[in-house]
Amino acid sequence: MSFNHYHYVPCLRWKQGEYQAVLNLPEHLKDFMTPLIEVPEIGFDFETRSPKKTIDEHLPSFAKRVKDKWGDRFCFVDMKLIEPSERMTDGMHPITYIFNDLESYGCMAVPVIKPKIDPQSENAIKDIVSQSDRGLCIRISLEDVAKASFNSTIDTLLLYIGSNTEECDLIIDLHAPNFLPLEGFLKLLDKMIVKLPYLDQWRTFTIIGTSFHASMAEVKRGFAVIQRYEWQIYEMLCNNFTDKRIRLPTFGDYVINHPNVLNVDMRLVKPAATIRYTIDDAWIIIKGPNVRDHGYGQYREHCKTLVASSQFLGVDFSYGDEYIANCAIGSAKTGNLSTWRKVGTNHHLTKVIFDLSNLHGSSCSL
Repeated sequence: MSFNHYHYVPCLRWKQGEYQAVLNLPEHLKDFMTPLIEVPEIGFDFETRSPKKTIDEHLPSFAKRVKDKWGDRFCFVDMKLIEPSERMTDGMHPITYIFNDLESYGCMAVPVIKPKIDPQSENAIKDIVSQSDRGLCIRISLEDVAKASFNSTIDTLLLYIGSNTEECDLIIDLHAPNFLPLEGFLKLLDKMIVKLPYLDQWRTFTIIGTSFHASMAEVKRGFAVIQRYEWQIYEMLCNNFTDKRIRLPTFGDYVINHPNVLNVDMRLVKPAATIRYTIDDAWIIIKGPNVRDHGYGQYREHCKTLVASSQFLGVDFSYGDEYIANCAIGSAKTGNLSTWRKVGTNHHLTKVIFDLSNLHGSSCSL
């Protein structure tokens, strides 16, 4: 596996709305992206005050869903949302279980590691890397890079795992920082990237992050525009690095989501009917009242509002856009929360792939 800055690395939690969005992408567009798939969290049952499932109940469906929805293309798989103390009933480490299962389905999964994880997880990943020829992905934060010991930490990790930089992918995860002021954040990012060890030697080099709100409760009802600062910074960074002849990173983001997992009691939550629609440098958010009291039918009116706006990209742009257009005229159902996530995610993935094509001058068509 190898790709450059023409590519796209979306971080996906692989819940229904997201993996259905991926499934509905045209096959040729999938060539332009490699998802960073996070094995979803187990979740908490607030009624019983216990986890919703055991680890043995939670993991078996994951590999099959990767195979069914993504096929045998390369992907990164990260277990960061699974507690490191978890073990299968037979004592097997969940990381070992997941990658054995992915292997049995023929999935081309690259394990993701972060610096200084617990020894048992590190050993499990070491074994996986030694048994396959797909290499390793190292996911780091800006805080990691800022440490004086960072270079030695990377060298120690590579030596222990038994990998070299040419077999490793490097991802800088910005998470959800305060991007403002943009010029100041750009200078910080520039400084951090330039000091990275082996910058030109990593198999792939990606930056991911987001400015999406942690909760939709932060967004007022009606029509709103939220800036995509991660995309704006990426454009600025590419212009800057091109002038300096520094390696251009691959772009990645958290799609239409925030990286934090919200453990909320759904018995107390009243989610709103919402459209999340990606445009050039921002998201359009059309938000109505909560669906418990006002129903799902309001989504059709949201679709009508979006289709009538100058920002709608047309029925032929993506599966998500076709759904919105059909819902607006009544030929598609209004769906539910999972449907809306599928629609917004599918549109976003398509939009970013085309935006990267336009930015870097690659060839990509509908």
